[in-house]
Order: sequence, then C-alpha cells, then structure tokens
Amino acid sequence: MNILFSLFAIVIIIVAVTLGVETAKLDFLFGVIIPYAAIATFILGIVLRVIRWARSPVPYHIPTVAGQQKSLKWIKSSKLESPSSTLGVIGRMCLEILLFRSLFRNTKTELKNGPVLAYGSSKYLWLGALAFHWTFFVIVLRHFRYFMEPVPAFVPFLQDLDGFFQVGLPILYASDVIIVAALTFLFLRRVFDSKLRYISLASDYFPLFLILSIAITGILMRYFTRVDIVNVKELALGLFSFHPVIPEGIGVIFYIHLFLVSTLLAYFPFSKLLHMPGIFLSPTRNLANNSRTKRHVNPWEYPVRVHTYEEYEDEFREKMKATGLPLEKELEEK
Repeated sequence: MNILFSLFAIVIIIVAVTLGVETAKLDFLFGVIIPYAAIATFILGIVLRVIRWARSPVPYHIPTVAGQQKSLKWIKSSKLESPSSTLGVIGRMCLEILLFRSLFRNTKTELKNGPVLAYGSSKYLWLGALAFHWTFFVIVLRHFRYFMEPVPAFVPFLQDLDGFFQVGLPILYASDVIIVAALTFLFLRRVFDSKLRYISLASDYFPLFLILSIAITGILMRYFTRVDIVNVKELALGLFSFHPVIPEGIGVIFYIHLFLVSTLLAYFPFSKLLHMPGIFLSPTRNLANNSRTKRHVNPWEYPVRVHTYEEYEDEFREKMKATGLPLEKELEEK
C-alpha cells in the first residue's frame, strides 16, 4: 500500500500538470508562481530547521567513534575513527560527507541454520548511495548552464567528463544512466528485503519515485522528446533574475519536469532528505573524542543541597533506634 500510495501521488502530479498546461493553459502558474513558491519554501524550511538544530543544547561531548581513543603515549590511537583534535574531526567529517565512511562499514545480520547469528559485509548499499548522491550532484552542476550567463567554466568541463564515452547523438551522459540504476537499486532493495520492507513507509518510497521521475523526464527531454533549449534557458534566466517570462512552445514535458523539481524542493525541508545539512550539526560526528585529555563540565551544573548520612542519622536517630536499625552514633540518654 505504501508503494502504491507513493506511485499514485506521482501519477496525480503528472496528470495535474498535463491538464493544467494543455487544457487550462496555466503556463504562468506552473512556470513561475509554483517554482518561486517552492524555492521560498526550500530556503525558509532549511533555515528554520538548521536554526532549531543549532539551538539544541549539547552540554557533553558525545561522539560516536569506531577506533582507539587517544590516551597513553604507547597506545596507538585512531586519528580519523576516534579524533582527539579539530584537524582529526575535519578529516573524519570529510570522509563521512564525501565518501559515506560510516555506511561503508555497514554489515548485514542473518539467522542461518543452527540457528546461528551471522554477520557479513554489505557494501551494495554504500555503493548505491554513493553513486546516487554523486551523480545527483553532478547533474545539478550541469544544469548551471541554464541558470547562468555566461556559463561557468567548470560546466563545459563537467559535461565533457560526464559524456566521455560519447555514446550516440546527443551524447549519452554517464550520470543519467547511473542515477537511474542507483535509484532502481535503492527501490528494489526495499521491496525484496523483507526486514526493510516491513519498516518502510510511504515517506521512504515517495522521494525515490519523485527523484526517479525527475531523472526520467529529464532523459526524455534530452534523448526522445526534444524541447527548445533556447526557450528553456530564457525561462530559467528569467526566474533567477526575477524577470520571469513564459516563452512559447516549451512543451508540457518540461513543465512536468519543472513541477516535479518544485515538489522536491518544497518537500525537502520536511522530509528525511534533510540529513544533508544535519550531518554538519550532529554532535556524534562533529565533536572531538578528547574526554581523557580534557575535562568537560556541564555548564548547567549548579550547587546542590546534599543531605549527608550523618545529618540523616542526627535527624532520625530516635526513630532508627526504636526500629532497631544500627547507628553510627548512639542515642544520647536524656
């Protein structure tokens, strides 16, 4: 049901845009108003979430580590897996953000004959996630040729690198193939893994279908249903220069693609996809593991009125004596 619900939502989006553009002629709504609203929601939502995270108190160092902590000189410590310095934290964060280091250590647990609980390596998830995130990033950078004039110098270089194999005309970009394959793998993994399927919700399937629909519509525009690139760039430049125009003859497939992108932007700040800025504010990742070399004092600590055992016995000595409890100091006779 979660899969069908998510897929049905994508179909409704596509049908709504098709009817709105082809029948109701709402080109300005889908080409200008909705993209502006989506960008505003995206920026405002991320800013509010980041501010909320930044205001969360973290009185103690609570890094999650996977290596030997720095202690005695003759014990070799792990400078990246258990960093004790700011430089080590930066190195660890770079590995986490750029190469998904913690996901690389992902293992699978299975109950085999015996019964025996077995642990094994599971690098497929790491490879699929790495392929998806990097190709998505490359595709976003390639789209800068539509938003900026003159086109940044890195964009042609990235296009040449992405189309290195030069398969067909127009040139087939490797990132287009990889992102579809990666998203398909991530979806099939949730479908065929019974444990993962049991805990998967519609909020897990919907982003996969949404991003896959964006990729597919982009591929359709490039290789099958050609659109007027000059008009597309005119619309994109108009949006980013705050002088929006709606050129004629762009085609409904572009508006479907644009609306799907707008949906992703508006959905992003309120979904699980927001782990991207969250990694920078995670105290389990961005703190040094130096509790053996530096004392961390809770800034909220305040003087507490304690009640010592001597004071307790002085207060209740008569009652303790009456009930037969042992006393450190005998009851004085009156």
